[in-house]
Amino acid sequence: MSVWDDLVGQDRVQEQLGAAAQDADALVTAVSSGERVPPGSRMTHAWLFTGPPGSGRSTAARAFAAALQCTSPDRALGGAPGCGFCDGCHTSLVGTHADVEVVRTDLLSIGVKETRELVRRAQLSPAVGRWQVIILEDADRLTEGAGNVLLKAVEEPAPRTVWLLCAPSLEDVLPTIRSRCRHLTLRTPPVDAVADVLIRRDGIDPERAASAARATQGHIGRARRLATDEKARARRAAVLKLPLRVDDIGGCLKAAQELIDTAAEDAKQVAEEVDVKETEDMKTALGAVAGGRMPRGTAGVMKELEDKQKRRRTRTQRDSLDLALTDLTGFYRDVLALQLGSQIALSNVDVQDALDRIARSSTPERTLRRIEAVIACRRALDRNVAPLLAVEAMTMALRAG
Repeated sequence: MSVWDDLVGQDRVQEQLGAAAQDADALVTAVSSGERVPPGSRMTHAWLFTGPPGSGRSTAARAFAAALQCTSPDRALGGAPGCGFCDGCHTSLVGTHADVEVVRTDLLSIGVKETRELVRRAQLSPAVGRWQVIILEDADRLTEGAGNVLLKAVEEPAPRTVWLLCAPSLEDVLPTIRSRCRHLTLRTPPVDAVADVLIRRDGIDPERAASAARATQGHIGRARRLATDEKARARRAAVLKLPLRVDDIGGCLKAAQELIDTAAEDAKQVAEEVDVKETEDMKTALGAVAGGRMPRGTAGVMKELEDKQKRRRTRTQRDSLDLALTDLTGFYRDVLALQLGSQIALSNVDVQDALDRIARSSTPERTLRRIEAVIACRRALDRNVAPLLAVEAMTMALRAG
């Protein structure tokens, strides 16, 4: 099992990263032994991974980080870095390697303060590994100020520091940053390949794995969640019933409210699982006395934690809504395929009756307008429009067609 096994359907990217890891290995070996650095190296200090959601951007970055830290003795015999078994590979993949920092956020953005701390760390020499690797999974969430802070570090990197940035597209990253990175584009993995991973790695029943991979259109993370979480399957089933419930204004408003309530419930569930423990841990760290009274001078820290938790709940609610809207887009995409007589495989064959009913009762033009209404709702949510208002506007547009 190599570090690349979980990188599904990305043969070209895997080949490029594997070649770069070999050159990086040769470079470190040459420097350590005082030899001349080999010319024409395919290794560089900053990489930008882009691709649609579920394509495996962070998986590729983690695999590359593991290959850079590989300590397998086979390398001395000409073996490729990234064996998957040595301590360097294993700790990099599970997130415990001292020289691999993985940064992700469950908030709406990454600010200047957090980015400055990353830049400070990037200036350090590797503690135990061959490289200091910083993986920024949500580079598209950097604020403008944070992006400018990161730019300086990318322009003038430390000798053995590598930045691995992940974003949905090039446009999501500042031009000044992306121009200093080597760009790799990942594609949506084939449905069959995603199903194979679910069966092989997660032990999921083949039929359920194939259904989940098909329903999520190749999104690896969502496919795994759909295959293993009964609540996720129930939520998806409820969303796919929405097109049949917007026949009148009352149905539109009720369907919109239920979508919002479901997203709010998701946010509440995350808060119950994370916020309570996080708050108690903070109180303990600050020296809370019996009865829950906090020492003087700690109110500001607790307020900062509460603000962070509030932003996380907002992000969770938006992510839940976005997932529902993605499922809805997939439904109407299948309707359009039926109306046009396309031979492409349908994603939602489990609701074939609903697809047929909507396809017969409307036209391709109306279906396209409905898809545009869902996309417009997602854009409105990105612009911080009140969620209920945006979803109500969408359901009314779905009714009008």
